[in-house]
Amino acid sequence: MATKVFINLPVKDLTASMNFFTSLGFSFNPQFTDEKAGCMVISDSIYAMMLQEEYFKTFTKKEISDAKKTTEVLIALDAASREEVQQLVEKAKKAGGDIYAEAQDYGWMYQHGFADLDGHQWEIAYMDMSQMPTE
Repeated sequence: MATKVFINLPVKDLTASMNFFTSLGFSFNPQFTDEKAGCMVISDSIYAMMLQEEYFKTFTKKEISDAKKTTEVLIALDAASREEVQQLVEKAKKAGGDIYAEAQDYGWMYQHGFADLDGHQWEIAYMDMSQMPTE
């Protein structure tokens, strides 16, 4: 079974993308970061590889999606609280990200999201499993 997850995302400007996510509080693993790629640490076992578009193309024969025009993936991350959801979304907005939908409050789950500089959509959610409906 897999023990780590690496999400690979094409980016137009690696430095700008790394600065964007650093301003949100994420760090980058220097062991897997160079002029072509940045390894963003999400958790001890989850990473997002920001790959310069030309470098990304070496891993696939398919066309790269323009995430500002089409949705190729929704990346969902959990948060420790409703406040953490809002704080992260606000940081993203201040750093140049786009808010593409209103926050959703389901009582037991609160979610909101943003699109990064390249248009990749990040959903941030807080879930109180003790309040989750049984039916």
